Formats: sequence, C-alpha cells, structure tokens
Amino acid sequence: MTAVELRDITIGYTHRRALRPARTSVVAAGLTAVARRGELTALVGPNGAGKSTLLRTLCGLQPPLYGQVLLDGDDVATMSTTDLATRISVVLTERIDPGLLTVRELVALGRTPHLPASARLSAQDRSAVDRALAAVGVTDLADRQFIELSDGQRQRILTARALAQDPSLLVLDEPTSFLDVPSRVELVDVLRRLARDQDLAVIMSTHELELALRVSDRMWLLDNERTLTCGRPTALAESGLIGTTFDRGRMRFDPTTMVFDLESGYRE
Repeated sequence: MTAVELRDITIGYTHRRALRPARTSVVAAGLTAVARRGELTALVGPNGAGKSTLLRTLCGLQPPLYGQVLLDGDDVATMSTTDLATRISVVLTERIDPGLLTVRELVALGRTPHLPASARLSAQDRSAVDRALAAVGVTDLADRQFIELSDGQRQRILTARALAQDPSLLVLDEPTSFLDVPSRVELVDVLRRLARDQDLAVIMSTHELELALRVSDRMWLLDNERTLTCGRPTALAESGLIGTTFDRGRMRFDPTTMVFDLESGYRE
C-alpha cells in the first residue's frame, strides 16, 4: 500500500523581506516518487543535491513550491500541526541533551501529541511506550539515564521515541551518523524490521550507499542534476545511475557486486 506520494513537486525556499517582493530559490523540481507501507526506503545522493530540503518538505516542515506531498492520500501541506505530529515522526541527526531523563521518560515524550491538557500518561500511553522500547530492543535499558549510553543505543532510543507517536510515516535524517560499522548495520536492520512488523513507511536519508543498496526495499536517488529516480535498489544499480552519480576518480561502482572498488588498470 502506498503511504507517501510525491506528485511533481518543486522544493526550495521562499525569502521574504520587508517592503520587497518575495523571492524563491528552487533546489530541485519535477520530483515524483512513492514510498510504501511495510518497506524501508533509502534516500541517497551526493552532498548538496537537496536531500535535507526534500525531507523537510516531506515532513511538512516547509511547503513545496509546487506540487503535492500526499500521506495516505492526504495533502501534507493542508494538515494541521496536531495531525502532522500524530502521523509523522522525525529523527534528526543533531545530538540531544535530555539532562537526567531516563530512557523510559525520554521515549514517553513521543506520546506528547496524544496527551490531554493534563499531560498525564494513561495506561494506553504507557503501553505504547513499552511497545516502542521492545520494538527496538532496549527494554532492558528503560531505567538507565540516556546520557550514560553509547551512540548506537541512543539512536535506537530516539527511534523508540518516534515509534511511541504511533505514526504512519517514520522519517530519519542520516540515522547512522556517529555510529560504528556494526551499530550502523544493526540499526538499519531494525528499521527494515519495524517497517514490516508495524506496517510503517520508513524513509531514511543516508550516505551509507552500499548498506542501503543491500538492505533497503526501495531507493530514491537524487542525483547531481537534482533529478529524483525511484526504484528497487538492484534496478537502479543495474541501470548505471548509481555509478553515474557516485563514481569519483579511481573509485568505480560495480553493479554486479554492488560495491565500490578501485578501478583496475588505473595509471597516474
């Protein structure tokens, strides 16, 4: 089932200044793609292609300059902030400092959009927190302080906080940043499992291209020309688009093995 659909969107920024006409800066135009429930979609592309701007537009943090972003058929640009907060969860790259909050207390913040004016957690809210902790495998850390934990554990806990919102769409911006190689693989594997087990649409931007090619179900490739191509990872690899976008100097992408290697026969 399609959860997210980009319909010919143009992304960018509108600059408004007093007593002057508004000016727009286009980052990329004509972007069309889909992301489905039950699948992990990887957004990849070179630095400066516009991945972060696309994610912000996708989440409703800024409107598209043209076109529509649809979530389960609803236009994201017309949703209320409350609706956005309950249907879309976002995990950003910035490190956070929650003070002395325990893991459970931090994950419980994900229930904030669902709470009444009293802000008290109900039995249903506490159950949602427990499910989120279990889903990412950190139940045993629930009573530990967040600041005591490793980067890999912290990233799982931030993902649990996002899951506690009970979203339809989970968006992660470079979730493997700051992680060692085993932790990167474990986290991406967790995200893929969550998409399947909880019927979520999961979209993550990443520079871990080889890992994304092997693990993701679908890929959005935003290339050097700022053209967005949507497809299965193997199809994009075999098409030559990965190599065209990412080959640098001696480094060449091999679509057969789906890894980068030094070009053979290279001479200085």
